[in-house]
Amino acid sequence: MQKPTLTDCSLTCKGGVAILTFDRHDVRNALTGTAIADDIVAVVEWVNQDADVAVLIITGEGSAFSAGGNIKDMLDKHGDFAGDVETLEQRYRQGIQRIPKVLYRCEVPVIAAVNGPAIGAGFDIANMCDIRIASDKAKFGETFINLGIIPGDGGAWFMQRLIGYQQAAHLTFTGEVIDAYKAKELGIVLSVVPNDELQREALKLATEMAAKPTHALRMSKRLMQMAQRTELNDFLDVCATFQGICHNNPEHIDAVKALIDKLAKKS
Repeated sequence: MQKPTLTDCSLTCKGGVAILTFDRHDVRNALTGTAIADDIVAVVEWVNQDADVAVLIITGEGSAFSAGGNIKDMLDKHGDFAGDVETLEQRYRQGIQRIPKVLYRCEVPVIAAVNGPAIGAGFDIANMCDIRIASDKAKFGETFINLGIIPGDGGAWFMQRLIGYQQAAHLTFTGEVIDAYKAKELGIVLSVVPNDELQREALKLATEMAAKPTHALRMSKRLMQMAQRTELNDFLDVCATFQGICHNNPEHIDAVKALIDKLAKKS
């Protein structure tokens, strides 16, 4: 399937791994006043339709992962921040809130390779991914309260599911900015690596996942999300159905044969 045409991001794909890079480093990859939100939506919709894509990496070009909203526009009540209550409500619904909705329904594992500061909505986007790997130059901040606003992109929903209510409440109510090592301590990021090794480490992890049977990988992602909102008995019924599908997929037999051959060579 043909890759989407993007405006403020770049997209590469090789070996089942797609890499979406925010490419507005002139504004620290801000999500307002740019087309980054549109590009995210377009890429995830393409990923969901292209069976050859197994994993998606999201990262930023330049010194920042994403600075979130453009605070100059906030001060001037310009662009995305102009208008009365009703206008702003609709703009959030039709604008930045498309990001959590589309990332939540992304059918493949999503890895955030956080190359620098992830602030406000930028932090929230990282938390919307399945796994986060951070550069040692990364910083994280749920800083909305410092500006007298709330996480309008739905970030409060994601973060407390990631690190628990108390820790999420602390970061949200204080607006504290933490470094990558504190983020790892809290369970926000999986690992912290030197900045010049970030892309290599993210690609290594993505490639490891992409080498697995793709159909089962996508179904496993669906199950992981479903488990968060489904009663056990209902969940087990779905697992049984999904497993029946997997057992009848040719990639299952191929994977079993490959494992038997591998074990035979070791014996």
